[in-house]
Amino acid sequence: MSVDSLRRAARESVSGLPREFWWLWASTLVNRLGAFVATFMALYLTLDQGYSASYAGLVASLHGLGGVVSSLGAGVMTDRLGRRPTMLIAQVSTALSVALLGFMKDPAAIAGVAFLVGMASNASRPAVQAMMADIVKPEDRVRAFSLNYWAINLGFAVSSMGAGLIAQYSYLAGFMGEAAMTLACAVLVFAKIPESRPERTAKEAAAEPSVGMGTVLRDGRFMSVVGLSFLVALIFQQGFVGLPVAMGAAGFSSADYGMAVAVNGVLIVALQIPVTRFIEHRDPRRLLIISSVLAGYGFGLTAFAGSVGMYALTICVWTLAEIVNAPTQTGLVVRLSPTHGRGRYQGMYTMSWAVAALVAPLMSGLVIDRFGAEWLWGMCAVLGTVAGAGYWLLMRTLSDEKEQAGPVVEGAAAVAPAASPAGSAAAA
Repeated sequence: MSVDSLRRAARESVSGLPREFWWLWASTLVNRLGAFVATFMALYLTLDQGYSASYAGLVASLHGLGGVVSSLGAGVMTDRLGRRPTMLIAQVSTALSVALLGFMKDPAAIAGVAFLVGMASNASRPAVQAMMADIVKPEDRVRAFSLNYWAINLGFAVSSMGAGLIAQYSYLAGFMGEAAMTLACAVLVFAKIPESRPERTAKEAAAEPSVGMGTVLRDGRFMSVVGLSFLVALIFQQGFVGLPVAMGAAGFSSADYGMAVAVNGVLIVALQIPVTRFIEHRDPRRLLIISSVLAGYGFGLTAFAGSVGMYALTICVWTLAEIVNAPTQTGLVVRLSPTHGRGRYQGMYTMSWAVAALVAPLMSGLVIDRFGAEWLWGMCAVLGTVAGAGYWLLMRTLSDEKEQAGPVVEGAAAVAPAASPAGSAAAA
């Protein structure tokens, strides 16, 4: 590709988006640049504090439980209180709780504060996703969410390498650094980002019934997507809970893990936008199936890794699955979400990742302690296969309904990123 072609592609990727989006994008980048604790928490507990892999898994699961508790509440807050206030409350609470966690030494205190951190850090996700859907035109949403995902992983790549190096000198510095960056993110949101919640007119209220959590739970198609998202999230979570513990048990240092997992962020930064442009006209059913299976077997290959280079190679495989899955999956989620219920729908979708964050550490800790890491990676391959089969069944059903019911379900079936408003899996 020529230099002119690259420049033209870059201009097309960033042009035409509103100023508010770029401030939100900048806040995401600042937040992720300081995300040190999630990277080294397992190593901090097992190598620095001397706890077992099972205890590290328990703490991470309590962190995930906090996210489960806050997901639905944050979704309701996003719809009722507003996107901006929800983000500010979540970010200030995250900064305070992360700083407190760095000073905890008692096992019960560590576990309790980790639960609070999970609640606070997960609470901003439905608001961020809903705000992006509010402020960006439908035809530009895929591009906007790809750029936001790019910012998340640019920050992650930098913070992962920084976390490994910081951990060699002072874990406390990592806790305090994340708290400071999260506060900076809150300041940016307060100063530059206005509220975006759509006002509900009388005509809209008459035409569209109110959206409650019961509405979300009765939406069978959407809840099927949430269930499959949980399986995929359970696999990807192992890169941040199972992988560091397994590498530590195999004799690798925190810096080794930081350098290896940074490949994930670097590849997403390099490939997310061009790959999204490549897959935007491809069959979303096939993309979801392939990406799920590729994620499972990418982690499955970790059983054969014996060096930092081999670990990095396996990370390349499942990162490609992540790059393909993210825009396709989020396009489906937002397409199925009503405008005035975006917070609740995004909260339920976020909960699938929060539940995975709860289950994954328990699964990885118990399996590694009792059977060995090879069994964990084999389970990931099985989960990827099951998720791929589930997407195949769901998308076949959607395709059949589309043919029978016409335009009523056409939007749900046509979930290719180029054709649908996409959401953000901000957390990933």
